[in-house]
Amino acid sequence: MKLKLTNPIIIFDIEATGLSVSSDRIVEISTIKVFPDGREEAQTHRVNPEIPIPQEASDIHGIKDEDVKNCPTFKQIARNLVQYMENCDLAGYNLFKFDIPLLAEEFLRAQVNIDLHRKKIIDVQNIFHKMEQRTLIAAYKFYCNKSLENAHSACADSMATYEVLQSQLDKYPELENSVKFLSDFSTPSTNVDYAGRIIMHNGEPHFNFGKHKGRKVKEILAIEPSYYAWMMNSDFTMNTKNVLTEIRLSMMQ
Repeated sequence: MKLKLTNPIIIFDIEATGLSVSSDRIVEISTIKVFPDGREEAQTHRVNPEIPIPQEASDIHGIKDEDVKNCPTFKQIARNLVQYMENCDLAGYNLFKFDIPLLAEEFLRAQVNIDLHRKKIIDVQNIFHKMEQRTLIAAYKFYCNKSLENAHSACADSMATYEVLQSQLDKYPELENSVKFLSDFSTPSTNVDYAGRIIMHNGEPHFNFGKHKGRKVKEILAIEPSYYAWMMNSDFTMNTKNVLTEIRLSMMQ
């Protein structure tokens, strides 16, 4: 079933130097922009991460240091990418746990403003897990009855994700063919930061990790001010630190 669109939607996948949102970097981003009239536009960009690509990462996606040494850095493509994404919704596989937090972090490092929270985002993995509990390779086999060749290539993964999403619409009549519905259905509604370190509960931001998990952020910052300094000096994402700082500043008003 074709996806009903009111805005263009970009299905994207990222390959990176590793799995740490705060310290790793993008080496490839592949997109498929689908327009409301059905046109599709595919692009793949290799990116110089400005740090070495570990061998274990290269073993997964096949991209080595020499493959990207003459490619633009993310900072050099960031503004064009923001323009390309303007007025577009987003979709992908495992977006909320990895791709969106890493993309947001890269934009922050490049000092380029983009508010991803304002976009409708569909995470095909979350739809899949709510319905079947599998991986992308299994999802592609399950929904499309195909074997995923070149898995962990950003281009192949983006195209497979788009096909899976369309097949999910065919398989589950309870899924409304609407980007807003699919975004609401697949978005973790409680996340305050992209990485999910801070979540909303009963209208208040709460920590979602560590010794203060389940406690109100404002309560902890009030009774243990050093916790803020610890987080700001630790390996949390810039986005998480920005959110924490906004909460702290709101307490001073």
